[in-house]
Amino acid sequence: MRTPQQDWTHHRRLQKHLPRRWRGRQKHSPRLLFLRLSFMFGIIALLFIGGIGALAFIMTRLFGGEREVAMAVWMVALALACSLPLLALLVAGRAFRRIARPLGNIMSAADSVAEGDLSVRVPENSPGDFARLSHSFNRMIEELEHADQQRRNLTADVAHELRTPLHIIQGNLEGILDGVYQPTPDQLEVLLDETRSLSRLVDDLQTLSLVETGQLPLEHKPVHVAELLEDVQTSFSGQAEAAGVGLNLEINADPKNLVVLGDAGRLDQVLSNLVANALRFTPAGGSITLLGELEADQVRITVSDTGAGIPPENLDYIFDRFWKGDRVRTHQAGVGSGLGLAISKKLVEAQGGEIRAESQVGVGSQFILELPLDKGT
Repeated sequence: MRTPQQDWTHHRRLQKHLPRRWRGRQKHSPRLLFLRLSFMFGIIALLFIGGIGALAFIMTRLFGGEREVAMAVWMVALALACSLPLLALLVAGRAFRRIARPLGNIMSAADSVAEGDLSVRVPENSPGDFARLSHSFNRMIEELEHADQQRRNLTADVAHELRTPLHIIQGNLEGILDGVYQPTPDQLEVLLDETRSLSRLVDDLQTLSLVETGQLPLEHKPVHVAELLEDVQTSFSGQAEAAGVGLNLEINADPKNLVVLGDAGRLDQVLSNLVANALRFTPAGGSITLLGELEADQVRITVSDTGAGIPPENLDYIFDRFWKGDRVRTHQAGVGSGLGLAISKKLVEAQGGEIRAESQVGVGSQFILELPLDKGT
């Protein structure tokens, strides 16, 4: 059984092998649609005229064939015979302007999309409901174009991220085989680190794919936010101390009231990623603060740091896949794959919450999570 992608590829191949004249017949032009409508109205008019003629003949026979009655009936039939085609043309012209042309434009655009052209757009100056239909069609194509561009970018980014560790592994193994390097524990540790990087990248890609398609299993149980933040602080206290960065915890509410309904393990993953990022970009002598508080019917968690901050023009992109603010540091020690924030955003949204970032260059950054309060508490 073929997948949808295989079906699409098979369809494109068939399109390429069709004769040009056959492919042209699949196009739907407004003029062709107008001719079809005109033909339909013409047939209806002819049938109506035929009915009028038959009625005139029957009435003439019923009234004994009197000349005056026959003349009146035939005059009415003649008037109808002359006016109905004109009326049919007027109706067909109006239908062409209001129905056939916008519908034909949409059909032609749909054919272009089926052939892979996602740059096509439909004019939105049609009357009535067709304007809304054209607008909805254009929005759909824009979303398809955006999704296709994301797919292309993802493929390029994955290839780029895989290339560096694979080159390192290949180069070291070739060096060992050629006798340039000795298979010492240090050399083997380098190879092992690169395989770990590949494993993390594959795991992150799988997690992101599952959460985006709604297939990632999530528990929905009461989670005590104060305890969650304490666990995160304990987990990173050693790294923070080694980096000379203070790691503080503040709870501005009764801990018993800071309860959300979600997956504790995935929320811990989100917070751990945010704290790891904060540690990565906060210099020695700085500080990181974990804050938990109530906000209306939500629990707000804030991870703030006194690091370098994020430029305003980058704030809209930090949750995109493989986005890194400093490409020079992409493959330095401690720098992630660029999927952490994208995964964090999807995990928070999958649990009914929101995440956003605020930052000021030279002052620091804040990542704010807002999760629905567990009403059962």
